[in-house]
Amino acid sequence: MKYWLVKSEPGTWSWDDHVKKDVEHWDGVRNHQAANNMKAMKLGDRAFFYHSVNEKQIVGVIEVVKTYYPDPTDKTGKFGMVDFKALEPVKTLVTLADIKAEPKLKDMVLVKNSRLSVQPVTSAEWKTVCRMAGLK
Repeated sequence: MKYWLVKSEPGTWSWDDHVKKDVEHWDGVRNHQAANNMKAMKLGDRAFFYHSVNEKQIVGVIEVVKTYYPDPTDKTGKFGMVDFKALEPVKTLVTLADIKAEPKLKDMVLVKNSRLSVQPVTSAEWKTVCRMAGLK
């Protein structure tokens, strides 16, 4: 299993929106690096759901339930999407400031390239963030 972090503006698509749908596609990605990360996702991979913009915090965990397929909102046909199932909210919100303050996370993509909307998370980073978030 691999781990990821996916970012969304809460005013556009929030954790609560995803929980209400339970399973929903993750569309609208128009960055090649982010799209390549989505192409690498496998069934059962987990991702942190991150609220970007003003909140800048991890709010939940989701799971890949359908791998990369064409995004009908992309008129160029270059980009795709994956489907995620909402698994659980975090018990303690983990902010970008919290992540930057944790020495074990100094090399996390979120710290080095915070603008990338879909990014990998190492197993060690996943365990550290889960501990910070109050998850098992």
